[in-house]
Amino acid sequence: MQDYDLQQRLVNFSAEVIKNVNALHKNYAAEHLIKQLIRSASSSALNYGEAQSAESRKDFIHKMKVCLKELRESQVNLEILNQANLIQFPHKFEFIIKENKELVAIFTTSIKTSSQKRI
Repeated sequence: MQDYDLQQRLVNFSAEVIKNVNALHKNYAAEHLIKQLIRSASSSALNYGEAQSAESRKDFIHKMKVCLKELRESQVNLEILNQANLIQFPHKFEFIIKENKELVAIFTTSIKTSSQKRI
């Protein structure tokens, strides 16, 4: 059975983005999007770390929503890079795109579940 560690998945996702940005064409638009992608991908991991130290359920949900926002921003960025044909080696981004979608789904469900719980 595979160990399920959301924080590690977020760290791996961020690291894969950083390691594979060299698979993108280099031009003004790509450079702009690369910087933004690195920020949003790494921000999701960093904000999840903050969520683990939340002071209340409301604070936890808020921080989880920030993580989700950053993951969705990464997802849109990847879609732009793909549609603008800026991904020079698409096979290097298959994992990143798939993992991003899965993380969005996990966070969406987690926020919904946490919001429905009663104290």
